[in-house]
Amino acid sequence: MGGVSVGVLDHFNIRTRNLAETVRFYEDVLGLEKGARPNFAFPGAWMYSEGKAVVHLVDISPTAEPQKPDSGVVHHVAFVSRGFDGMKQRLTSKGMTFDSRQVPGGDLWQIFVHDPNGVMIELNYEAALEQGAAPVEMADDIGRQ
Repeated sequence: MGGVSVGVLDHFNIRTRNLAETVRFYEDVLGLEKGARPNFAFPGAWMYSEGKAVVHLVDISPTAEPQKPDSGVVHHVAFVSRGFDGMKQRLTSKGMTFDSRQVPGGDLWQIFVHDPNGVMIELNYEAALEQGAAPVEMADDIGRQ
């Protein structure tokens, strides 16, 4: 199947009854920016990282659609990230509960944090590009939970 590729993750979409709180999380906690969004017939927001709309939010509060109590069958959403120690400091300063770990083998460091809708966000850091102390290597794999 030469030339065929799924490519990289474009964005993920969250349907929420807590639009303002969710926008605040992605702006204040993760550092994304609320930006341009097409003039859809329903309310929402697009959250940008490095000029790309990576999180699409849809406000379902004006509708009868129930909000799922968690992220459903989606276990987590992952970003390739930079600034491991800085993000740990940022999350701590925001009072956020998070887990940091080293993938067995040590090439990848990770931070896991939940958004206000129960969506687990995985931030991946290439160890060779990071300064600072490596997280503890964990025996349990977050992907199995």
